[in-house]
Amino acid sequence: MTRSPVNPNASVPARRLLAFLYQLKGKGILSGQHDYLEAPDTYPGQIFKLTGKYPAVHGYELGAITGQSAADIARQRSSVVESAIRWHKAGGIVTMMFHARYPGTAPLWVNVQRATSEQEFARVVTPGTAEYNHLIRDIDEVADYLKRLRDAGVPVLWRPYHEMNGGWFWWGKKSRFVDLWTIMFDRYTRHHGLDNLLWVWNPNAPNAYADPFERYYPGHDKVDILAVDIYNNDYKQSHHDQLARLSAGKPIAIGENGEMPNPSSLQTSQPNWIWFMTWGKMLRENNSDAVIRNVYAHPYVLTRDKVNPAQFPLPEEPAEPAEPGKPEQPAEPAVPAKPEPSPANGLKGDYFAGVDFRELRLTRIDGPIRFDWADRSPAPQLPADHFSVRWTGAVVPEFDGEYTFYVLSDDGARLWVDGRLIIDKWVDQSRTEWSGKIRLRAGKPAPIRLEYYERTGNALVTLSWSHARRPKQVIPRSRLLTS
Repeated sequence: MTRSPVNPNASVPARRLLAFLYQLKGKGILSGQHDYLEAPDTYPGQIFKLTGKYPAVHGYELGAITGQSAADIARQRSSVVESAIRWHKAGGIVTMMFHARYPGTAPLWVNVQRATSEQEFARVVTPGTAEYNHLIRDIDEVADYLKRLRDAGVPVLWRPYHEMNGGWFWWGKKSRFVDLWTIMFDRYTRHHGLDNLLWVWNPNAPNAYADPFERYYPGHDKVDILAVDIYNNDYKQSHHDQLARLSAGKPIAIGENGEMPNPSSLQTSQPNWIWFMTWGKMLRENNSDAVIRNVYAHPYVLTRDKVNPAQFPLPEEPAEPAEPGKPEQPAEPAVPAKPEPSPANGLKGDYFAGVDFRELRLTRIDGPIRFDWADRSPAPQLPADHFSVRWTGAVVPEFDGEYTFYVLSDDGARLWVDGRLIIDKWVDQSRTEWSGKIRLRAGKPAPIRLEYYERTGNALVTLSWSHARRPKQVIPRSRLLTS
């Protein structure tokens, strides 16, 4: 079983997070706490007041269920994104879920729990129907907020359409559930380029109301992590063992719980769980303060101060350089004594102190080009302000025809493709995107040079492209060559 994400274009932060999760088995369990859409910063603070520790995993909601207006939903989702970015910067792990309303209905809880026939569900997953079009619209609306997290470098444990083996949600106990999962998976990975997501498939614990796990599993090629929701202290050994068998080596987790698990019991008999996440208000309704303190003090339980997935190496890519903007990571990859015999994927990045490309401080291979350093330095060798970067190499088109290239930057940027200057915005500017067009031949590497400088304040730069046959996406590493 490969330890790489199921999305081949997964970002470096997502790959690092998954590598970190793989090595947790038997070593500890990450503590987690869910918060609601309307108040995304409630319960971790209560835990800190009780224990002096924050949970390692913060759970967020992107589904709207209280009849909010579109403006209120947008405001609440934006607050979730801002909270998640802060959590990530503090060293924590982000997981998100989506209580989706039945396509085409109002954002109400009753429409999440809508009784839906197999025939109605079939229309939802059949392209061309009104229900399918509403489904895509809802999926795309949520994608806009996940893109903000992607652009901020935040990996997300993405946990959609949970408890699908139970009959209480409109997507539950449906023979074509895998079609629904596949629609979102393809839409987010291929159309929207959401390569910061790790895909968490999350049924309910099997019981009188929930079917066995296997009936609704999308397959190892569309799932990174398997989780299960456990309520009413139902921590049966069979739940752990059956999910572990289905996972075939992939990480498994407790996606939701009411009563907190006993860490000693998990350490002894259920060591494969890598996180638990207590559900919202059940933190205090289902657990006494003494229990919360004891769980968070247990040596097997990992809190936010004890984890830093961004530091974990990539076992499948041992020479990968550190992600910029994380000063605690290694600054440079090993540099071979002689040039590589063939081009490597990515672009060569030369990093300079100052905005005039005179004082070279660092050279490494980068890719994809999607960095948001905020007010930090890209690496210890560089200042946080007044630096510049020149990326050089080649881009390999997939198709013949006209491509549009996009550069999102704060501050200046200019881009040459195949010897032509197609974007020239060498000015101080806040976050702004510019574009330029050029015709290219499929499979023929075209020389590319991207220059960027940061004056003061926030620093970010992203390089994307689009084609009539390829929706806009950040140019993946596989399409970039060092020479």
